Amino acid sequence: MRLKDKVAIVTGAASGIGKEIAAAYVREGAKVAIADLNQQAADATAAALGSPDHAIGIAMDVTSEEQVNAGTAKVIATFGRLDILVSNAGIQTVAPIEQFEFAKWKQMLAIHLDGAFLTTRAALRQMYTQASGGSIIYMGSVHSKQASMLKAPYVTAKHGLLGLAKVVAKEGAAHNVRTNVICPGFVYTPLVAKQIPEQAKEFGISEQEVIKTIMLKDTVDGEFTTVQDVAEAAVFLAAFPTNALTGQSLIVSHGWSME
Repeated sequence: MRLKDKVAIVTGAASGIGKEIAAAYVREGAKVAIADLNQQAADATAAALGSPDHAIGIAMDVTSEEQVNAGTAKVIATFGRLDILVSNAGIQTVAPIEQFEFAKWKQMLAIHLDGAFLTTRAALRQMYTQASGGSIIYMGSVHSKQASMLKAPYVTAKHGLLGLAKVVAKEGAAHNVRTNVICPGFVYTPLVAKQIPEQAKEFGISEQEVIKTIMLKDTVDGEFTTVQDVAEAAVFLAAFPTNALTGQSLIVSHGWSME
């Protein structure tokens, strides 16, 4: 029970990586708010994790200042505190830069960067009032360190999370708030599954070749990272007891990136 009685908000938690992190947190004793665009999906995920004493669903568009503030306030009113924020909500759109629609560029940066800022600000306002501080975890990517074709806004946003984390680590230290970034490799979620046919079409290769020669070619074993791998990293970072581990990025990628 590494997170016994801790309170966490996990954004984008009705599916994929966020859902698995939320489940791992509940198993480790935390009370978790499933924050997602879809209230019904958030409620269903929360119900599957246990009673309302352990998990609740929160409707939250992370690009909306009003929704982020209101959702965070609801979590604090329900559970009395906030110890962990996992800024996980994200989307993916792939296209060459010269064809990339400006509206989609702005959407990508708004969800990944504006969302991280708004949820961080709301969380810090509570964490700074607690002697115990808190832990903020950003869902980065190997693309926080490297670049791939067709992913200009995604790579830009994921690089940006590293900078935000370093600033929050410096500002939050006096209040016992730590912040770190998880950088997964390719995790086989619906988000990644959607990219496979898109990239196959763009590069004129088969879907299997996309997996073998683009997604997993630099791993040590040709394997996808699992949601369980990422969730275990999220538990480790949330439970770490001191500021010895803050402002850092942890790569979880089957050796794809070894920086």
